[in-house]
Amino acid sequence: MNEDRYVAAIEISSSKIMVAVGKLRPNNQLDIIACEQDKGVEGVRYGVIQNLEDTSLRIDHLLNKIQRRSSVLPREIVGVYVGLSGRSLRSLTTEVSKNLPDETEITNEIISSLRAQALETAIDNSLDVVDAIPRVFKVGKTETTSPKGMVGDSIRGTFDLIVCRPELKKNLVRTLQDKLGIKINGAMVTALCTGQLVLRAEEKRLGCMLVDMGAETTTVTIYRSGHLRYFATLPMGGRNITRDITTLHLLEDKAEDLKTTSGDAIARDSVSSLNINGVKMSDVSNLVVARSEEIVANIIEQITYAGLKDTDLPGGIICIGGGSQLRGILELLGNQSDLTVRRGSLPTYIRIEDSKAPSFEIIELASVLYTGATNNKAECLVIPQREELPENGMSHPEQDIIDDYPEPRKQKEKKKKTGRTWWKPLSNKISDFFTGTGDDEDDIID
Repeated sequence: MNEDRYVAAIEISSSKIMVAVGKLRPNNQLDIIACEQDKGVEGVRYGVIQNLEDTSLRIDHLLNKIQRRSSVLPREIVGVYVGLSGRSLRSLTTEVSKNLPDETEITNEIISSLRAQALETAIDNSLDVVDAIPRVFKVGKTETTSPKGMVGDSIRGTFDLIVCRPELKKNLVRTLQDKLGIKINGAMVTALCTGQLVLRAEEKRLGCMLVDMGAETTTVTIYRSGHLRYFATLPMGGRNITRDITTLHLLEDKAEDLKTTSGDAIARDSVSSLNINGVKMSDVSNLVVARSEEIVANIIEQITYAGLKDTDLPGGIICIGGGSQLRGILELLGNQSDLTVRRGSLPTYIRIEDSKAPSFEIIELASVLYTGATNNKAECLVIPQREELPENGMSHPEQDIIDDYPEPRKQKEKKKKTGRTWWKPLSNKISDFFTGTGDDEDDIID
C-alpha cells in the first residue's frame, strides 16, 4: 500500500454511539481525522441493540454529520468495522486434539484444522462461538506456544472460546446492513482489540488485568505469559452509581453531573457538609463510595475465577473506559488488590486529529478501527461518481452544490439478508503469533 487509505468504525454502547473516520498511512500509522457521537442512547442495553429503529436513526444521523466534515468530504461511508461488546461476552476453555502419523511435522494447516475443531465445540445452545484464541499446545509430550515446525504423532491445543448470545451479532446486522445498507467489513471483540493496543508486551508476559469500565458493563481480560487467560463481562458500570444518586430525587442527567463533579470512590476523612438544592453532599458521597466498592470487589474477584492470585499479576491493572474517570476509582482498585494500577492510553502510532474526540472516550473505537484496518483491506469510504453533464453541456447550479456533499443516506425498507461472510474472527493473526509465522511478540498482534 503506497497511499493513505480511508477507514471507518462504529461503536455502539449503552451510553453512546460513536463513528470515527481515519487515514491509515503506508507505515500503518492511523490518524483519526473525524469523530461524531450521540450520547444518551435508550435503544441499547448492556451493549446489545434493543430498538433497531431508534438505533438505526441515530447512526444514520451520525453518518450524515461525519460525511459533511471537511476532512471527510467528498467521501461516503459504505462499510465499517464494528466492535463487539456486551454482558453476554465471555470466555470458555476447551481442549481439542488430533492424532497424526509418526514423525509428522506440524504445519499451519494442522494448526488451523485444530482451531476449526475448537470452533465447533459443543456449548450451550443459547450461545454463539465468536472466536477461538489459542492459549497453549502440546506436541507429543512437549508443551509449547509455537508448535509450527515441531515433530510428533499428536497435537493437543487449549483454546479460549469467546462466546456471546446470538442477538448481539444479529441485531448489528439488522441495524447496519439491513436497515442502513452499510456493509460490516469486520466485527471484532472490542476487549481483545484494546488489549493488543493498550497493554505493553512485558505486562502481558508478566501477567496483568485490563479493566474497561463502561456505563452498564465492565469488561475484564486477564493475560498471563503473553496470552489471554480469562475474559468476562460484568453487568455493572458507572451508570449504576448514577442511578443510585437519582434516589435523592434527581433526574439522571443531574445525578450524572453530581457524580462527575463531586463523586469520589474513596471514603475520605473530611466529608462535605454542603447542601445543594436540598441534596446533601454527604449522601451523594455515601452512595458513590458504596457502589464503587461493590464494583471494584467484583472486578478483583475475577482473578479468583480465573484460577489465579494477585501475585500472579505483577503487571498490575490497566484501566480504560468512562467509568475509570471517576475520582478515586483507580486508587480503590489498588487498595483492594495490592496491585499497581495505571490508566491505559493509545500507542503513539495512533494519533487523534479531531479535537472533539477526547482520548479516553475513543480508546475502544480507535482500537477496533486500527485492528480492522490493518487486517482487512475492504473498502470503507468511496468518492461518489459525479453525474455527467446534460446533453446541452449546461450544468445546474443546484446540482453543483449537491455534488460537493454526499447525498443523505436513506434507510432501506427491506434488504435481503446477507450471508456470514462479513464475519472475520480476530484470532487469524493471533494464531500466526502462536505458530511462529507472525510478528515478534513486541509487535502489535491483531
